[in-house]
Amino acid sequence: MSTVETLSGLQRRLNAVIPQTMIRTEVESRLKRLGRTAKVHGFRPGKVPFKVLEQQYGQSVQQEVLGDSLQRSFAEAAVTNKLQVAGYPQFEIKTADLNAEQIEFSATFEVYPEVVIGSVSGESVTRTTFNLSDADVTDTLNTLRKQRAEFKPTPRAAQKDDQVKLDFLGMLDGVKFEGGEAKDFTVVPGAGRMLPEFEAAVVGVKAGDVKSFNMTFPADYHGKDVAGKEVTFTLTVHAVEEPILPEVNAEFAKAMGVVDGDVEKLKQEIRDNIGREAQRRVKVRNKDYAMEVLLKVSQLDVPKALLDSESQRLMEQTLHDMGERGMKIPQGMKLPIDMFAERATKRVKLGLILSELVKQHELAAKPEQVTALIEEYALSFERPQEVRNWYHADANRMREVENLVLEENVVAWVMAGAKVTDQALALNELMGD
Repeated sequence: MSTVETLSGLQRRLNAVIPQTMIRTEVESRLKRLGRTAKVHGFRPGKVPFKVLEQQYGQSVQQEVLGDSLQRSFAEAAVTNKLQVAGYPQFEIKTADLNAEQIEFSATFEVYPEVVIGSVSGESVTRTTFNLSDADVTDTLNTLRKQRAEFKPTPRAAQKDDQVKLDFLGMLDGVKFEGGEAKDFTVVPGAGRMLPEFEAAVVGVKAGDVKSFNMTFPADYHGKDVAGKEVTFTLTVHAVEEPILPEVNAEFAKAMGVVDGDVEKLKQEIRDNIGREAQRRVKVRNKDYAMEVLLKVSQLDVPKALLDSESQRLMEQTLHDMGERGMKIPQGMKLPIDMFAERATKRVKLGLILSELVKQHELAAKPEQVTALIEEYALSFERPQEVRNWYHADANRMREVENLVLEENVVAWVMAGAKVTDQALALNELMGD
């Protein structure tokens, strides 16, 4: 017999009992199984008297059986009381004597919330669109040429995209500051590797020039000594080199991976690659817009257990990513869990909302949709069949694709019901995400 109390919000407490006979029977059964292999001094394996087994292992086996019985009793009570448990329960044994005829216990836990999804018909949403043009292909081709440019000295003044070799010295109130000096440094105006004011000052200099200029560092600059302050830089220019771009010919096409050197084939590959990446980014943008609408129109409480679990997962993922970028992460290092609370809350809410929405409107991924998405991925590789086989060989990979299709179905549902305004983006705007 069990009873369930509502404590507050989503928190519940289950009160129940476990008959001692159930525990004793299971303890005896486990001790007998243990006796078949247990090594006890003075006895051959399988010949240890039950009393000896009970004296040596009885307490630990009893604790093990009690723990399992709590879990099993809770699971049965949850089914009986039709409880949708979120996270793991916290058990408390109320009976002081563990040999009593009945062991009373309570389990405190949370249940999944009721998710109320309002109408999206009154919500406005921007839908990103993109149309690939010949100019996009040409611009990308020129970018590839710039990446393979050779530089040669020029006597003219430095322009955007030139390579300028120089020394620089920065002074704050007449004193050199940390990080404000470099020798034989290379600056490419317009590349965005230096602060905009610094790169702008390099435009127009020639080899042999010495130039001083003042600039103000941004208030949020990482160097706290100079953040928000005006400094004076002196440039000593050693050389200005202009880029010589390779011709778009068979040799260039081969260098870009087109074996037969067909330039038109190279352009088609560029078009296909841009198209795939652009559509991926369009999907990401539109998914974000749709999810914001769903968060706005939905009402639900967030189970603390799920929030804590997601915050922990995000922290571990962040530490892993930091390590992947080459940062040294001390063993056992933790980050403040609160810094992940906002993201975790949003992710948990969306998970619960999507689950409810899929049930209400039958938006689960259909087999043909999953096949189509895998085919889309496969065709971007040289050996498509290997990619198809790779996905189908693993249930987890297939599940990931199913989830992506499900999200696309949800986005389509939101866009179909909301007030949609299309916004066409240029390639550089889309790729600037």
